[in-house]
Amino acid sequence: MASQKSLGDLERQVMEFLWQHGPATGEAVRAAVSKDRPLTDSTIRTVLRRLEAKQYVRHAMDGRQFVYSSAREPGKVAAEAVRSVLRTFCRGSLEELLTGLVDHRVVDSGELRKLAERIEAQERKRRKS
Repeated sequence: MASQKSLGDLERQVMEFLWQHGPATGEAVRAAVSKDRPLTDSTIRTVLRRLEAKQYVRHAMDGRQFVYSSAREPGKVAAEAVRSVLRTFCRGSLEELLTGLVDHRVVDSGELRKLAERIEAQERKRRKS
């Protein structure tokens, strides 16, 4: 799959709104996102068109209105962002990423141990199935 373009700040805010609230008109998106900063209708339409071009958003027609919805789940977007970080900054090494997170106190090593235990438990469950 081709690598996805990253999201700008306003694009991320729009996606967060759609993930939380589901399908919405451009006006509903503008009203919600413009609480942080004033935005014109044309600005939101441009952002939604860009998100559609990046395949983050799709639209359907409701009468004469476009209703926008997320085309991609937040977990998938997050996984792709991590994959990009791995390629760009860690030479593709998950170990390098995780040790860097611990070294720079982003993640506690105890948290990683708990995660490893949960992953191992999931693996055991899967093998039994």
